[in-house]
Amino acid sequence: QVQLVESGGGLVQAGGSLRLSCAASGRTFSSYAMGWFRQAPGKEREFVARISWSTGSTNLADSVKGRFGISRDNAKNTVFLQMNSLKPEDTAVYYCAARQLKEPSYSYWGQGTQVTVSS
Repeated sequence: QVQLVESGGGLVQAGGSLRLSCAASGRTFSSYAMGWFRQAPGKEREFVARISWSTGSTNLADSVKGRFGISRDNAKNTVFLQMNSLKPEDTAVYYCAARQLKEPSYSYWGQGTQVTVSS
């Protein structure tokens, strides 16, 4: 059974940084893409970043390019979201997700971690 466990959220002032972690377990993820999504109160969930577990290729949403980065540690089966220059509008619950590369949608989701950016 796939498990994704996020950690690293918290309260930070605008301009600060946080690093989120997503520990993945339950199978081999070499044929998976890992994604980060976020959902702010009253808003729909939105894509933030993704990384191919095998190649390391990444994509970032335009709203976070230049401020956020996604990476993975294959040995630890962990994906990271480094968030710099945080803004109040980055406040949301951040979710880690996994999908097989051949599939169009994400099948597995973590429980989420709260990120709050104060102005």
